[in-house]
Amino acid sequence: MLMKKLIRKKMNNVIIENNTSEILSSEDEFTIINAINSVVENFNIKEDIEVSVTLVSSEEIKKLNNEYRDVDKVTDVLSFPLDNPLDSDSSLPTYFLGDVVINREKIMEQSIEFSHSYERELSYLVVHSMLHLLGYDHIEEEDRVLMRQKEKEIMSELGIFK
Repeated sequence: MLMKKLIRKKMNNVIIENNTSEILSSEDEFTIINAINSVVENFNIKEDIEVSVTLVSSEEIKKLNNEYRDVDKVTDVLSFPLDNPLDSDSSLPTYFLGDVVINREKIMEQSIEFSHSYERELSYLVVHSMLHLLGYDHIEEEDRVLMRQKEKEIMSELGIFK
């Protein structure tokens, strides 16, 4: 059963851009913002943050993946980190965490492949990307394990299960 918990935190500056032909629903916007707020809450980030989330097609994300990572294939999400409040001693009023680019077509494909909802997959990709913006990675096995644990913890806090 799908359960959802509203993470009540002050509204951070989340810029959502839809570069696909499909309409972005208010539920999708809620899911994106709620997932971002859940990560911010989990890390107890007190400063204001700014994140840009852009929804794109498979074709567009493949171009970006090739241009920025030299990988000529479609992926589900790309993260482009900027400032990291966890690494800084600065007292900046706003942290520009970076940009998240999500392949909208992959959300549907992967929700079917992994037998869970569209909402769960969108939430997961946002949480996953936010962790990248905060310095997490999954290249080395030890780092992958830490990142997966954090993803599970945050998804559990969101109340979104398969």
